[in-house]
Amino acid sequence: MVQPESNKGFKLVLETALLAAPAPLTVSELRRLFEDDPGSDEVRRVLGELVEDWQGRGVELVQTAGGWRFQTRIEYQVYLDRLKQERPPKYSRAVLETLAIIAYRQPVTRGDIEDIRGVVVSTNVLKTLESRGWVDVVGYRDTPGRPGLYATTRKFLEDLGLRSLTELPPLTEIERIMDLVDLPKTEEPPVQG
Repeated sequence: MVQPESNKGFKLVLETALLAAPAPLTVSELRRLFEDDPGSDEVRRVLGELVEDWQGRGVELVQTAGGWRFQTRIEYQVYLDRLKQERPPKYSRAVLETLAIIAYRQPVTRGDIEDIRGVVVSTNVLKTLESRGWVDVVGYRDTPGRPGLYATTRKFLEDLGLRSLTELPPLTEIERIMDLVDLPKTEEPPVQG
């Protein structure tokens, strides 16, 4: 049996838990692995060692909004994609533009999104983002009709490998990517105003 009291044993327990976990683990969750609580500072110190230990490999230990997880380094994803039987979902330009508006301007109402995009936002666009778990209604604006306020979720951050919204790329980079990618257009009527 591994002796988690030793530094090597402690590190192996953390590494094993992180490799086996289906979702990111927080420091407090990792502390619960041990009978004698090692404390947050010790867990963070060993996580730092693990980050270093995994340098130069195809997998890396990263901290996201939901906690710590192992993930494939981005430069190897192209190879793994060849093993996939199913294709990742393709999102229309309308879905991606709506997601970008919510991510960068949150919380926003559907009306705010329509004002920015200049077209009516289809209900299906918002349902697509909600079903993916990337956006959710986080409240209601105190105006007539009490429209829902949309914001991104923790799952959005985790799926993008981000710790917080401050790690989003600058908007100019998003615009450049959108112009380079040939995205399917969605026909939406212009906003009547």
